[in-house]
Amino acid sequence: MNVISKRHRVLVLLAALGMPVSGSLSAQELYPSRTDITVNGVPPADLSELTAGPEVEGFISARSGNKMQVTSPDGTSTVMFISEGTEIRSSGGFLGLNRDKLAADSLLNGLPVSVKTVQWASGLVASQIALKNKDLKTASMIRNGTAQGFAEQTAATEALRGRMGDIDKYNVKGTTNVYFDTGKWNLSPRAESDLCATAAQAEAMDNALLLVVGYTDSVGSEDYNQVLSERRAGRVVNYLQQRCGWKPYRMLTPTGMAEADPLANNDTAAGKAQNRRVSVNILVSKGLDGL
Repeated sequence: MNVISKRHRVLVLLAALGMPVSGSLSAQELYPSRTDITVNGVPPADLSELTAGPEVEGFISARSGNKMQVTSPDGTSTVMFISEGTEIRSSGGFLGLNRDKLAADSLLNGLPVSVKTVQWASGLVASQIALKNKDLKTASMIRNGTAQGFAEQTAATEALRGRMGDIDKYNVKGTTNVYFDTGKWNLSPRAESDLCATAAQAEAMDNALLLVVGYTDSVGSEDYNQVLSERRAGRVVNYLQQRCGWKPYRMLTPTGMAEADPLANNDTAAGKAQNRRVSVNILVSKGLDGL
């Protein structure tokens, strides 16, 4: 695994991508979270006697154990508990549910929700969580990796998670490079091993996203290298999702950068070999780091 110490490369890359981008939100591009809220403990299952709290509308921007963060359209983030007494419902019916109570694992990052809360000694507890069947369906498709074209999946992820406009909201936790032969986009056994190791490293971090970017050396035309860099990025994304178990909704939109941002001089064979790469960056929103 090749971890790049030059953190500024990722920041330059994000700027070059013209942030805002899709994120992961899941992954995940998110508004900043409130840092003045600390909630601990196990909420009660019986919420009927607790005082009503505020109603919160927005999207789920983080999950951690029995805690959930909801970010409103104005950027305000609210952390709340999910208890055994929390009712989770989908309006309009989905997969035959027809407003039946859903399980807590339906609460996916990026999912728009409307939440009624109650006040508890350690913070707010969600008493009722309402979501729309069409949003749940889209989120479930992304989570389960059901058959969609690459562009369709990216569009669905963007629609759920929104866009993020400030690259300084990311902490870069690590960068892994995998390398390719001239004009090729197939993965070597070493690359496959490194990719799954990177996915495992990111999986161990709360709220981590992966940003995948493909590059080429200077051989070939600009148009050819653009297509080649995109194919390399696409192959890496597919392997991460299909073989390494990385969830699509925790993936920022991949891109190809052709021969931009070379790691080494393209005047030598050794330099070109370093530039024929895909970079897999582990990112966590600063607002969610440590949630």
